[in-house]
Amino acid sequence: MTQDANTKKKVSIARLSIASNCLLITMKLIVGLVSGSVSIISEAIHSTMDLFAAVIAFFSVRVSSNPPDERHPYGHGKIENVSGVLEALLIFVAAIWIIYEAILKLSSKEPIDSIGYGSLVMFVSAIVNFFVSRKLYKVAKQTDSIALEADALHLKTDVYSSLGVGIGLLLIWITQLNYLDSIVAMVVALFILKESYNLMMSAYAPLLDVTLSKDEIAIIEWAVEKHKELKIDFHQLRTRKAGSFRYVDLHLEMPQQLTVKESHDICDLIEKEIKANLSNTEISIHVEPKEES
Repeated sequence: MTQDANTKKKVSIARLSIASNCLLITMKLIVGLVSGSVSIISEAIHSTMDLFAAVIAFFSVRVSSNPPDERHPYGHGKIENVSGVLEALLIFVAAIWIIYEAILKLSSKEPIDSIGYGSLVMFVSAIVNFFVSRKLYKVAKQTDSIALEADALHLKTDVYSSLGVGIGLLLIWITQLNYLDSIVAMVVALFILKESYNLMMSAYAPLLDVTLSKDEIAIIEWAVEKHKELKIDFHQLRTRKAGSFRYVDLHLEMPQQLTVKESHDICDLIEKEIKANLSNTEISIHVEPKEES
């Protein structure tokens, strides 16, 4: 799949995430205000954070695909990692807000109305987010997009939290114990905090130029070592990642009797094999004469 096709696919799925979140926020907010349920309102807040995240992901996947320029010679891939960090911070703020509202609600004696509608909205929300998150995650893996993966993680968490709130409301209807509403809301908030931490770790690491995964490095090493019969060797392998773009540089030792063209052809062959197995990879090879034994 070409870079332009990847970008179109990422932008299209990001739009779907925005549209679904707008619908769910409206449903949850209306039912939450009518019923007075803090757990439903907490889910509306959660979905609002999901909407912000979806908007951030939408713009980040568009910007990240821009080609390198004079100010950004390595491209704009890291904007996806920045967006992931912002999304993690948004989730963290939402969770703290939910916990605060739930504690206030514990001392309230107001009954919860429209529990049936509330449960229905929660289960509909879980179903919608289940399918949207699956589509997001599929495209995220196909295009190697951390921004879309973060958005998918948001919605996946919303599936579990919506189910939790829906089940909590049914328990309140059965037991008439209204304080369960606040307890469910706080459990949802703790779940969201965990999501925030996981997302922050995965999005922030590439900003520090952390190396590629062991599996990806193994592919690079394999591409070089399969040409051992040419008596070549390598060292000082360095890798990093920016959004969906990978950067590799290494020093390649070659026999001194090889011509410049022969050395260049070997480098081209190694680069092609690496790129065939690792998409969106830029490779820089420094050729050195191999010491004769």
